[in-house]
Amino acid sequence: MHDTQTLAARIHVESAGFGPPLVLLHGFAMHGGLFAPLLASLAHAHRVHVVDLPGHGRSAPIERFDLPSLANAIDAAIGIDTPVCVLGWSLGGQVALQWALTHPGRVTRLVLVATTPSFVQREDWPHALDVDALARFGDELRVSYRLTLQRFLSLQVQGSEEGRATLALLRERLFERGEPSPATLAGAIALLRHVDLRPALARVSVPALVVAGDRDTLVPLEATRELAAALPRATHVTIAGAAHAPFLSHRTAFLDAVSPFIDG
Repeated sequence: MHDTQTLAARIHVESAGFGPPLVLLHGFAMHGGLFAPLLASLAHAHRVHVVDLPGHGRSAPIERFDLPSLANAIDAAIGIDTPVCVLGWSLGGQVALQWALTHPGRVTRLVLVATTPSFVQREDWPHALDVDALARFGDELRVSYRLTLQRFLSLQVQGSEEGRATLALLRERLFERGEPSPATLAGAIALLRHVDLRPALARVSVPALVVAGDRDTLVPLEATRELAAALPRATHVTIAGAAHAPFLSHRTAFLDAVSPFIDG
């Protein structure tokens, strides 16, 4: 059982605009402030709710950092009766998928940006990070969070046509809401290591838009294409020249692709 009131009180949500609800979920070790460049455009036609995931930004940690717990906490925090459209970036995309699975009827549409069903390689899943590389990354985070995350940001924009400018924006905003706790980071690393959503994708019945950058080195294009193929009602869109953060590096192209979908 979950205490809905307690869960909601622990999650930081910023809301803006008027219209059908749209929830934005950020990626690993980040916070909702990274979506700031999109807000003016999205809030014209939507009531946009920007979430800091538990233990990130201004949100308090939760006891168990797993996908069902994250989905339950965010569902409680949004706390509205109207079904929502959810845009999830990277890890936020996995949380969005879990939300649609755990709370059928609450999520009407999914925008999955640089999202993969499995962030690590498996016997039948080569489109991902090596497990040992993820373990090393977790060790480095524990020793030097800020330096390691700066290098992680570089990977997110590597190969992007506008990589330098995007990296500067990410670095400018990254630490403005503090640092995730060591326990949260450890929980997130474990989640990235163990989660494989592929067996559940056929049960995600809502329309989905899978958005990828063709130069993404963290979530390869093949992973996003397979994700879209496995979802019953998904469309795949590739942002040419973009890496792992297409909504920052190629904002106009990203909004051109996403806006008609979230508008229904």
